[in-house]
Amino acid sequence: MSIEIKNVNKRFGDFVALDNVSVSIPSGQLTALLGPSGGGKSTLLRIIAGLESAESGTVEIEGLNATKLPPQKRNVGFVFQHYAAFKHLSVARNVAFGLEIRKRPKDEIRERVNELLDLVHLRQFADRLPSQLSGGQRQRMALARALAVQPTVLLLDEPFGALDAKVRKELRDWLRRLHDEVHVTTVFVTHDQEEALEVADEIVVINEGRVEQIGSPDELYDQPANDFVMKFLGPVTQLGDRLVRPHDLHLQVGERDAEAVSGRVTRVTRIGFEIRVEVSTGDQVVTVTLNRNEFLSLGIGTGAEVQVRVAPDVPAVVRAAA
Repeated sequence: MSIEIKNVNKRFGDFVALDNVSVSIPSGQLTALLGPSGGGKSTLLRIIAGLESAESGTVEIEGLNATKLPPQKRNVGFVFQHYAAFKHLSVARNVAFGLEIRKRPKDEIRERVNELLDLVHLRQFADRLPSQLSGGQRQRMALARALAVQPTVLLLDEPFGALDAKVRKELRDWLRRLHDEVHVTTVFVTHDQEEALEVADEIVVINEGRVEQIGSPDELYDQPANDFVMKFLGPVTQLGDRLVRPHDLHLQVGERDAEAVSGRVTRVTRIGFEIRVEVSTGDQVVTVTLNRNEFLSLGIGTGAEVQVRVAPDVPAVVRAAA
C-alpha cells in the first residue's frame, strides 16, 4: 500500500471532521475521496499532505510513518482548486520552481520542465505568464509543477471545481490519460459522482467524517453498502420498500404478474435517447428509465395503465430507510 490511514480523528471545535477513519490507498492507483460538502474528504487529504494534523491516529506513506512529518518531508505533490501561481514568473519558471529551490542542475531542470510541459500539452506556452492561460491550462500547469519534484503521492483537492462543465469533462479525461502515463499514486477529492465514477480506480465514500464504503466504481454502483452510498452514487427510486436504480425497473402493459406493481403513467420526460417515465402506484411515484426503442415498443403515454417490476437480474437491492 502507498498510504495507510489508521484510526484518524480530527475535530474543529465541537465539529467532528473525521471520526476514527482508516483507509488503505494502493500504490500507483487513482483514488477518489467522494462525498458531500463538509463530509471530511478535504480534511483527510490535508492530513495526508501534512497541512493539517490529526488529533489521534497515524499516517504512513510508502511505509514511512509520516504522522508528525512536515509537508516538505512527505514527498507529496499538492494541487488546490484555486491554484496560486507565481504571477510574475513564466509557465516554465512556475513548473521549475520546486526544482530550483532544491538546487538541481540547470540542465536537469530544463530537461525536466520541457518533458513535463510536453506531458501536459503546454510546451508552446512555456514563455507566457499564468494570466495569459485559460483556467484549464492553469490547472494543467499546476499539475506539471506538482509532478516536477517526482512526488511519491499526488494529492488533488477539487482540482477542476472552479471550471465550467465542458472544461471539467475535458480535464478529467486528460487526468485519466496522464495518470496512465505517469502511474504516480494519486488521491483526488471531489463531490462530483460522475467525475469519481469516470476517472477513479477506487472510490472512498466519506460522509459526516466516516468512511461509508471503499471499492471500485462498479462495486459501489452495483453493490452499495447502504442507502447513503446508493443515493449518492446515482439516481434511485423506491418501489415498495426497496431502493433501486431507475434503469433496473421494467415496465409492462397488460396482464399483471406476481412480481409487478400496478400504476398509472403521470409524466414522460425525454432526455436525449433516454426516456424517464414517472408512474404513480397510489402511495408512491416511481421513476423508470427506458431507452427510446423500449419506450416506443410499449406504446404508452401519460395516463396509461402499466405494471412495474424489478428486473430479475438485479444482483442486490438495498432496503429503503424507514
